[in-house]
Amino acid sequence: MSGRLTGIGVGPGPAGYLPLAAIAALHSADLIYIPRARGADLSVALQCLDGVEFDRSRLCEIEFNMDPDRQVLQEHYAQLGQQLAAQLRQGLQVVYLTIGDALTYSTYGYVLAAVRDLYPACDCVTFPGITSYAAAAAALEWPLGVGKERTLILPCPEDAASLRAEIESHDIVVLMKVGARLPWVLALLREMGIAQHCGFARRIGLDGEVLASDLTALDAADASGYLAVLLIRKTAQAQRHRAPQESSKGTA
Repeated sequence: MSGRLTGIGVGPGPAGYLPLAAIAALHSADLIYIPRARGADLSVALQCLDGVEFDRSRLCEIEFNMDPDRQVLQEHYAQLGQQLAAQLRQGLQVVYLTIGDALTYSTYGYVLAAVRDLYPACDCVTFPGITSYAAAAAALEWPLGVGKERTLILPCPEDAASLRAEIESHDIVVLMKVGARLPWVLALLREMGIAQHCGFARRIGLDGEVLASDLTALDAADASGYLAVLLIRKTAQAQRHRAPQESSKGTA
């Protein structure tokens, strides 16, 4: 019998974010792949499962490669895909864990594509997980969209001019993969006069958590690092809600 590949987004932070269906898949898995960032001592995905009971002897920790060279990445995931495809052909139940949602800016997307290329008929199922920006919005009580507001989700651009253009053409911008760009991003938000109604979250629910609903005084040196997301609102929410009322009074 063919095995099954199950992709699970563990969610950023507390284990309580894990879907019930995903917990059942963990319990029935023969192998559970846990990605660990190169140079990191611990897998963040595994930290997000603290308190969840499952057989940890089935864990297979792998170092994932985020090399900017596309050829290097392709070779890395092709090798992993060969390993997984062989195990699936043996009839094994294989789970691949990833942070946040399994198909939102996730290494699992590369893994799934590699397995499909080698084993098109394989049985694959993916459970959706909580994205970092959804968790950040909940932690900060920060609406990601009200009424007909337009929300853009994107990796951080390489320069301030590109980011400014995106902010000016959308009501809300969710900025992912900020990393070392945080200092100039904060400087831009302050220059535009909107830092006071933007939000920032890093390592939600984990050690080293940073939450800020006003970025006016946020220190980039204290907030920089992996697992960060920035929520940008072009116009303060209260101002947007008052504007239609004021306009209607003026025309009455």
